[in-house]
Amino acid sequence: MDQTTTRVHPALAPTRLGRIDLSNRFAVAPMTRVSATPDGVPTAEMADYYARFAEGGFGLVITEGTYPDSSYSQGYLNQPGLSTAAQVEGWREVTGRVHAAGRPIIAQLMHAGAISQGNPHRSELVGPSAVQPVGEMMPEYGGRGPWPTPRELSAGEIDDIIAGFAAAAVRAQEAGFDGVEIHAANGYLLDQFLTVYTNERTDTYGGPVANRIRLTAEVAEAIVAATPAELVVGVRLSQTKVNDFEYRWPGGAYDAEVIFSGLAATGIDYLHIASEGRDWLETARLQGGHTLTGLARRISGLPVIANGGMHDPAQADLVLTDGHADLLAVARGALANPDLPRRLAENLELTRFDRTMLEPTVTLANVRQWQTGRL
Repeated sequence: MDQTTTRVHPALAPTRLGRIDLSNRFAVAPMTRVSATPDGVPTAEMADYYARFAEGGFGLVITEGTYPDSSYSQGYLNQPGLSTAAQVEGWREVTGRVHAAGRPIIAQLMHAGAISQGNPHRSELVGPSAVQPVGEMMPEYGGRGPWPTPRELSAGEIDDIIAGFAAAAVRAQEAGFDGVEIHAANGYLLDQFLTVYTNERTDTYGGPVANRIRLTAEVAEAIVAATPAELVVGVRLSQTKVNDFEYRWPGGAYDAEVIFSGLAATGIDYLHIASEGRDWLETARLQGGHTLTGLARRISGLPVIANGGMHDPAQADLVLTDGHADLLAVARGALANPDLPRRLAENLELTRFDRTMLEPTVTLANVRQWQTGRL
């Protein structure tokens, strides 16, 4: 008798995130879609989009960045929000569809800050300091030319932002979400506070890294305090940004230890380390052979989600087996393969990603046509 057994890929093993049981370790990464109504209400098309990943077997679905308040937080036109009753109702259809497929869904809460380029409520931008962002606005989201210089936030406005995040988390639970993820990555407001060259403040939110991560920690504490324990709370971090692919935390591993330990003390359930379109190893590697994600696991004691090329079975295996992360967030590979976990389980070839899938106008019909070779 043949005693040979086929090894099950570690990404297909069940796990737990906070109080959520996950059937596997694949999560759909947050991907900006800008397909809500002009008032930020999720649409039936969005419900189809998210449901397809759940039906395809992903263990967890994380939404696109969703603005938490109706003041300065919106980053793009047709971005969804969690600031009104109508938006909550729209998200209920989305969460209902994902839950009908037996999967949990987490809302990512995002304040764009100084790199907002589509906020119909405000003509000015705000940030930690009056510093013009590097690079130029993104034409794929309707922007053009250099970023305007933002106005520095006052202490009272910072308090309002913290309260806005907490209120949005409460609304997220009302909308049926299983958790919320605080977007402190990729150059948006909370990351602007963490970044040296965009934060020139001299108060308790500026200066050393412990001060620069303070706002993110206070947002996390406010959300944990305002929501029941069963609502999972996570934080997404990155070194790179949508407008700066080269930035790294200047203090390296020291900065990382301060950031990870400070956030773990807030009572959150997980950390998500993003790569902003780069491969995981390119943005996660530290001196001495360590990785940012592995350090996050060791310092925080929390589950860590890694992002960047995780649709590659070999890389996914290495990241999990060698202890670099606990879960894998997949973006482009998920667009190309909404049934990625099933394909991996059945040893099926993955569909190649095409850059047209990054276009803001992409629809579910586009996805289906492209997958069958008609787009």
